[in-house]
Amino acid sequence: MLRAFRFGTDPWDPSHRFETSWLVSPYVLFALRALFSLYAFTTLLFNIGYQCAHAELGGCQTSRDNFSFFTVLTYWGIAFYLLFAAAHTFSYARTGTALLARWPRPLQALHALFYSSVTTMPFLVTVVYWGILYPYGAAWFPTAYGGWSNVSQHALNSFFALFELLVPRVAPQPWIHALWLVVLMALYLALAYVTHATKGFYTYGFLDPVQTGNLVAAYVFGIGAATVVIFVLTKGIVWVRRWITEDKMGRRGKFAAPRAREVDMEEHDLGGPGVFVTK
Repeated sequence: MLRAFRFGTDPWDPSHRFETSWLVSPYVLFALRALFSLYAFTTLLFNIGYQCAHAELGGCQTSRDNFSFFTVLTYWGIAFYLLFAAAHTFSYARTGTALLARWPRPLQALHALFYSSVTTMPFLVTVVYWGILYPYGAAWFPTAYGGWSNVSQHALNSFFALFELLVPRVAPQPWIHALWLVVLMALYLALAYVTHATKGFYTYGFLDPVQTGNLVAAYVFGIGAATVVIFVLTKGIVWVRRWITEDKMGRRGKFAAPRAREVDMEEHDLGGPGVFVTK
């Protein structure tokens, strides 16, 4: 059990997988990540301002309440991950050494877990929203703002996650991350019930025992199981991407500058005995 809390001692990401791509240069990868981060932050901040300016949407109280919703929290997570990933990529492109490489090992490990979360949870948000929560049936949103805001947070979120799975060279996520993602989901469910106790509403109707009765437990376990399934699928996508681009196509990556000697330590488990981190 203690293995889940170890950070490892092997060299951290020796071939700069978090900051490079098999397809584009580090500067282009930085620009794309920065652009996506800017869009995500713009969406979040515009939503706050728009809701505060429109009393019919609930005003600023709605904006405050939104911080209890999983969709909004994961979108903030995407925005911040892309921001930090862009900063690390830019520092690598400029100097050949990423800021991430200079961070303490626990922060490096948490960055790897951050990657696993933003490439797993957005797909859960998209599936649950369009499959269960979408309120308009076969019709589209009644307002342009509603359509743009929801597409941004419930569709483009998965596009950003898919981009991170397919374009950067990040190695397959460690299996132990599945455990930590379930822990994060459990913490969110606790937050949902704290929200009900303190603000008087359920963030999602299926968490309300009055509406769903004993099915609440089934929904909770189903969300946990879906998180693990999505994690396994995304890990598989990363493995297939690396197999096709590197083993079959021979595209080992576009680096900041030619290296005198190919540093290929991919057989090392960067988590060492502590597989909290990735390779």
